[in-house]
Amino acid sequence: MRALGGTGADLVDREWSLDELAEAYAYPETMTGGAPVAWLRANMVSTLDGAAQHDGKSQPISTAADMRIFGTLRGLADVVVVGAETVRQEGYRPARARAEFAERREAAGQGPAPVIAVVSASLELDFSLPLFTSPLVPTLILTGAAAAPDRVATAEKAGARVVIAGDGVGVEPARAVRALADLGFTRLLTEGGPRLLGQFVAAGVLDELCLTVAPMLTAGAAQRIAGGPSVAVPHRFALVSLLEEEGFLFGRYQRT
Repeated sequence: MRALGGTGADLVDREWSLDELAEAYAYPETMTGGAPVAWLRANMVSTLDGAAQHDGKSQPISTAADMRIFGTLRGLADVVVVGAETVRQEGYRPARARAEFAERREAAGQGPAPVIAVVSASLELDFSLPLFTSPLVPTLILTGAAAAPDRVATAEKAGARVVIAGDGVGVEPARAVRALADLGFTRLLTEGGPRLLGQFVAAGVLDELCLTVAPMLTAGAAQRIAGGPSVAVPHRFALVSLLEEEGFLFGRYQRT
């Protein structure tokens, strides 16, 4: 892996340590009047022709280096926000504690592993999955105030914590960010899917995008990394860093 656009020393191909990756992807310290402000980061992968998935999953367009960055971003996050459909399609499991990040997380006042927060209007989820039956830290479900009471009761009986983040059936993106911040989660990471990321983009609450560009072409009708209605004016993001390994590009962009 090498850093593009840096010094000659940076351009030497070598495997970056997890500590180096953690420093490269550290969350900014954002404060307002002395109070922490939540920072929402997205981590997605795309092919050269814009496909975010192949056969409904992201794994076929990923690589070992991408998964190391994936693990690093999880190791830094307080909470991982994910859409219900992605939980179903990707077979989401609870985040695990990793010894490599234990000291860093303890120093930051974090738990042993990030919380998984599932965004779901219907709460039609399989509560027999390990995500709900055996998480290291209880799984959250973000939903609206009008969610079906029986589904809320089922979720809570399964051990999940239901958090209201909208006045209707669904979740309002800005409310979701505030609700998580109110729970003490300020280092937010979303791994999609595309529809959820599109909602965050449209609401103007996405602060950062970590995008892996895979040197692959898939054609077909696969989803882009963000779906849903378009924004009136494109949101401008600035390139913060760019790494490369075996043709895969790992970009980090922040809202300007």
